[in-house]
Amino acid sequence: MNEQNMTKKIFGLTIPIVIQNLLSAAVSSADVVMLNYVGQSAISAVSLASQYTNILFMVYYGLGTGATMLCAQYYGKKDLQAIRVIEGIALRFSLGLSALFAVLVLFWPKLLMTVFTNDPELITLGASYLRVMSVTYLCWGITEVYLSILRSVGKVKISMALNILAFSLNILLNAVFIFGLLGAPKLGVLGVAIATAVSRLAELAACIAVSLRSREIKLNPGYMFIKNKVLLGDFVKLSLPALANDVIWGTAFSMYSVIMGHLGNDAVAANSIVTVVRNFGTTFCFGVASGSSILLGNIIGENRMEDARKCARKAMKLTVISGALGGVIILCASPFVLRFVDLTDTAMHYLKYMLLINSYYVMGAAVNTTLIAGVFRAGGDSRFGFICDTIDMWCYAVPLGFFAAFVLKLPVMWVYFLLCTDEFVKWPWVIRRYRSEKWLNNITREDIG
Repeated sequence: MNEQNMTKKIFGLTIPIVIQNLLSAAVSSADVVMLNYVGQSAISAVSLASQYTNILFMVYYGLGTGATMLCAQYYGKKDLQAIRVIEGIALRFSLGLSALFAVLVLFWPKLLMTVFTNDPELITLGASYLRVMSVTYLCWGITEVYLSILRSVGKVKISMALNILAFSLNILLNAVFIFGLLGAPKLGVLGVAIATAVSRLAELAACIAVSLRSREIKLNPGYMFIKNKVLLGDFVKLSLPALANDVIWGTAFSMYSVIMGHLGNDAVAANSIVTVVRNFGTTFCFGVASGSSILLGNIIGENRMEDARKCARKAMKLTVISGALGGVIILCASPFVLRFVDLTDTAMHYLKYMLLINSYYVMGAAVNTTLIAGVFRAGGDSRFGFICDTIDMWCYAVPLGFFAAFVLKLPVMWVYFLLCTDEFVKWPWVIRRYRSEKWLNNITREDIG
C-alpha cells in the first residue's frame, strides 16, 4: 500500500469520527451556553455531576477499544463469527457495569456529589441531574459497544449517522427543557439530564433499526450467551488492561475536578468552560487516533507488517499536525469565549490563563492518545498504556495536585498548571515504546473453537 492510499484510507475513517467528536463537543458546549443563562451554579453543578458520566464513558471507551483491537484484526482476517463472540463478551461487561452505575446514582446521588464539592447548592442541583442520568446508562452501555464494533469493521459512516441523530436531538431538547419552549416547563439543570436521557433512548432505537437491516454486524442479545473460552481469555487479557487504563485515566482526571471543586465555585466554572473548548481542540487529534487504529488493526490482521509500520508512521505525522491545529483553534477561540461567557471577574481571570495553558496541552494529549489508545492497541499492546498511565496519573499528577492545593496552598492557576504537566511527563517512555515496535503483534487465532 503506497503512502497516498494509506493517507486516503486514514482520512476516510478519521473524518466521520471527527464529526462525531465535534457533535459530542457541541452538546457539551450547548449545555454550557444554555446554562450560562440559568446561572454560574448551574454550570458548575452539571460539570461536577458529569464527572461520573465521564468515568462511565471511559469504561465504555475502554471496552469498545478493547473489543476493537480484536474485531479489527479478525475483520482483516474475514472471521465474522469471532466478531460476534467478542461483541457478546463486551456487552456482558458493559451492561453489568452500567447497571452498577445506574443503581449508585439513582439511590445515592447526594453522597456522590459530596466527593466533588461541599457547596450545598451544587450538591442539590447535581443530585437532581444524576438521578435522571441513571436512565441513560443502560442504553448507553449497549449503544457504545455496538457502535465500536461497527467502527472496527470500517462502518464509520453508520456510526456517525447514529451519533448525529442522538446529538442533534440532545441539543434541541436541551433548549426545550432548559428554557421551557413549546409549552414545556423550565427545568434548568434537570432539563439537561432529561434531554440526554431521551436522546440516548432514541439512539438505542436507531441502533436496533440498523441492526435489523445489517447482514454482517447485528445488535443481537443472543451473542451474550455464546460461550468461547479462547476468545474470552483473549478479551480479558487484551481488553481489560485497556478498560483499566481508561478508567484509571478517567478517574484520575476526575480527581482534577475534585481538587478544583474544593478551590471554589470560580475555579469550577472556569474549568467547566475550558474543558468544552479543549474538547473542540482535540477532536481531530482523537479522530486520527481512532481512524488509524482501525486501519492498522485491519492491516495487522492481514499479516502485512511492513504496511503496519508505514501506517503507524503516517498516524504520528498526522497527529503532530492535528495537535498544532488544535492549539491554534483554542487560541483563536479564546477571545470569543472570554467575550461571550458571563462569569465573575475572578472566574474570568482563571479562564483566560486556563485557555492559554490548554493551547499547548493538546499537543501532549494528541501524541499520547494516538500512540497509547491508537497504535499500541491496534497491535494488541494494551498493558503498556495501563502501566504508564497508572504511574503518571496516580504517582505523579494527582498527588502533586493535592500537595500543591492543600499542603502548599498555591494559587489556583499554579495548581492548574502543575496538573497540566501530566501528558508531557510520560512522553519519553511512550515514544521509546513506539520505536521499539514491541506493540506490533498479530493477535488473531487460526482456530477459535
